[in-house]
Amino acid sequence: METFGSNPLWPLGVYAAAVAAIVFTMVGLSFLLGQRHRGRATDEPYESGIVSTGSARVRMTSQFYLMAMLFVIFDLEAVFIFAWAVAVRELGWTGYAAISVFIALLLVALVYLWRTGALTWGPAARASQAGAGAASKA
Repeated sequence: METFGSNPLWPLGVYAAAVAAIVFTMVGLSFLLGQRHRGRATDEPYESGIVSTGSARVRMTSQFYLMAMLFVIFDLEAVFIFAWAVAVRELGWTGYAAISVFIALLLVALVYLWRTGALTWGPAARASQAGAGAASKA
């Protein structure tokens, strides 16, 4: 037969019950004792004191998503370089050669993205590149 004290999970249950009781007490008291008022601006969205205009549903250009993906990809490489930096003494010259090749490949990818115009932002920059590309073909 199992006794109350032999179960190691009972302190967790007591703690969860105490937390739930405190949360429900605080929410209940704030509901009962809190102020109720209906002002002119109660239902208005707050934007730093500026009256909002237009819709919040703004379409983002595909350039924004491309830039976000490139940031995540190049940011992830920083994790690999940090891991190499932590273990640089154990890896020796072989690790140095490997990280040099890795960084060189990153630089090649960055130059490729720069040359293809993937890093330019805005329609004016893309239009000037498109015009330069058409002029070079003529």
